[in-house]
Formats: sequence, structure tokens, C-alpha cells
Amino acid sequence: MTDDVRSILVVAHAHRDETVRAAARVISALRDAGAQPVLASDDRDDLRAALPEFGDLAVLGVDVPVGDIELAIVLGGDGTILRAAELVRDGLAPVLGINMGHVGFLAEIERDDMDDAVRRAIARDYEVEERLALQVQVEDTGDRVIYETWALNEATVEKASRERMLEVVIEVDGRPLSSFGCDGVVISTPTGSTAYNFSAGGPVIWPTVEAIAVVPLSAHALFAEPLVVGPEHVVAIEVLERTNGVGILWCDGRRSHDLPPGARVVVRRSPRPVRLARLHPAAFTDRLVRKFRLPVDGWRGPAVPVTGYDTAVADA
Repeated sequence: MTDDVRSILVVAHAHRDETVRAAARVISALRDAGAQPVLASDDRDDLRAALPEFGDLAVLGVDVPVGDIELAIVLGGDGTILRAAELVRDGLAPVLGINMGHVGFLAEIERDDMDDAVRRAIARDYEVEERLALQVQVEDTGDRVIYETWALNEATVEKASRERMLEVVIEVDGRPLSSFGCDGVVISTPTGSTAYNFSAGGPVIWPTVEAIAVVPLSAHALFAEPLVVGPEHVVAIEVLERTNGVGILWCDGRRSHDLPPGARVVVRRSPRPVRLARLHPAAFTDRLVRKFRLPVDGWRGPAVPVTGYDTAVADA
């Protein structure tokens, strides 16, 4: 990447009028600053249908390689941010999320602050935070890797048929831990701990903690509680051959692979983290309270926040 032409990816699910208008503002601001807005081909087509004047925008992977992208500005909720992370996975561009959705744990700012966020992005006035990601491999009964992908939030082994149950065994570092029938197993990062992991009864993990959570779904077993292991450990889920049906692997709800009986899903820390652009260091506690609307009435704590914990980290 050179400083001659600054290429900034704009990722927007342009099927809502509000998002289309926001994308137009971001693209205009980038052009006014001398930067080159870049869109994924699908986004360019959708935006061109709504705003024909933006039909000449550069396309990622056609006009501009991913390695030349400086930053990805994302307009949407967590799903759109996960898509953006996938688009820039082969490069080094951090992702800056502007929440156009609802909960939006991954988004850095809300839509009301969009203009200031774009101004700061153009000025390179942000910090980059690296988040633990997962490397995910599927092995067949001959231990051959037949599928490989990654995840920022979670890798989930699920039953493919509603009426069937999966028979699985959980393994940590090459040693069996427990086998049981279940609807599935969620393997989550700290970033994904407030997503599917949270809905499944798993723990909320602060983003500064490097760990991997393992949460069984509707397990028929005495020992089937959520587990938290260190990032150096390797977790495997085997779909036992006695399973009457097939399973399916989902990563971030975006990438999937069928799992016949005997398949083995191996999950470890990816050597390549996901990079998030951060504008406002803030307390993760405050984000939990705000996003989940948690009651804090009656709290009488210190007038000055305690340092060294929440306030020392960027919000998740």
C-alpha cells in the first residue's frame, strides 16, 4: 500500500434507505478527502441500483486488491461487520464499525456519530485492536483435512435435522473429556461471547481475556457445563459414528460444511487475529449495561472509575 492513493473499503448492506443515505455520505466524504472508496461487487451493484451516480466506484478484488485496502468502514450491525472481516481477511486493513442495527457489540460507534467517525478515519485518528480468531479444520475418518476456515465469533457444530440428535465427544489437547447426545456445541472467542455463546448460556468474557469457551447445546449428560480454556489449547468435537443423522459446521453464521458421522472438527487459535479500528477507549462494563439495558439502580461506587480494569481497554 502506498500513500499516493488511499483505498478505503465501504461495506454496507444497501437494502435500507437509511443505510443507502449513510453510504452516500461516507463515499462523498472520502472522495472530498482525496481517498478512493472501494466496494465489494455486490455492494456496488446494490448501491448503483439506488444511486446511479455511484456506478463508477472501484470494486474490491477487481480494481483494488485486498492488500491495498487501508481501512474498512462498515455501515450495519454485527452481521455486516462479520462480512467485512471476511472481505479483508487476506489483508491487514482494520475494520471500523458504524452501528446501523440494534445491539451491535462489534460496532465502534452509533450512527449519530458517523460524520465525526469518518473524519477521524480519514485523519488516521484511531487505534487498532487485535482480537483472537479461531482456526477451524474438519477432518474425515482418515484424519485428512477436508475443509478449513476461520471464525471471529464462534464455530458451531449443530445437528442438521430438527428431529435428530448429535452424538459427540469433546476432546481437549488430544484427550477425550466427555461424550453425550446434544443439539450441538458452540466454540466461542471472547468477541463472540456476547453472541451465540451468550444465548446458549455461556459466560461473557472480557475482550482483554484470551480464552476459548466451549458450550454444549441441550446436552443429555451430567457433565455438560460450559468450559473456558486458554488460547494455547486445542479443542476438538467428534461426531460419533453411531450418530443417526448428519451435523453441520457453521462459522460466524456465514461459512458452513456438512459433517457426516465420523467427522472431526478441530478448533485452535488462529495465527492471524482480526483487527478492529477503535476511536473511543471505554469500559466494557458500560457497553454491557447499555447494550443489554441492565439495571444498575442503587449502585454507589467510586466517583472516579477504577483504573487497570475496564477503563484501560477499548470497548468490545
